[in-house]
Amino acid sequence: MSALFDPPHGEWTRIRFALAWKQRLSMVAIRLVFIAILIAASLTFGYETYFQIAIGLVVVTGAWRWWMIGRWVRNFGYAEQDDDLWITSGALLRRLTVVPFGRMQLVDVAQGPIDRVFKLADVQLHTASASSDAHIPGLAPDQAAALRDRLTELGASELSGL
Repeated sequence: MSALFDPPHGEWTRIRFALAWKQRLSMVAIRLVFIAILIAASLTFGYETYFQIAIGLVVVTGAWRWWMIGRWVRNFGYAEQDDDLWITSGALLRRLTVVPFGRMQLVDVAQGPIDRVFKLADVQLHTASASSDAHIPGLAPDQAAALRDRLTELGASELSGL
């Protein structure tokens, strides 16, 4: 990690690696459907060589994506500071987002049906500026609820001084 992406004090809280498995299984399912379509088209229209190349590309890009999903999840983290929340993410392109508690207007917690299977939840922060909204995926449900409560409390205390 670079000092450019380190929080001023404290450590990053990392998201659960189960998010990587959820995304990987979704990616594999979509690619299997695509490969089945390519095989059916190959049997219907011929041109086996072109379809074999296409299937090879789907498999190779899938392997690269599998690896990138793991890197992205390992690099994703958040750190609660005194006055703001720091969020870092990215596998190839690193990103650091700092959200001041006083700018938060709404904190959403979401959990879809597949998230429930993997015991994951997402926290979405909405701020006064739409471009600075922040999203923290891949949290344990109790961790997401605790973060929601802390952020709501800190956001309310920061706004009280205005």
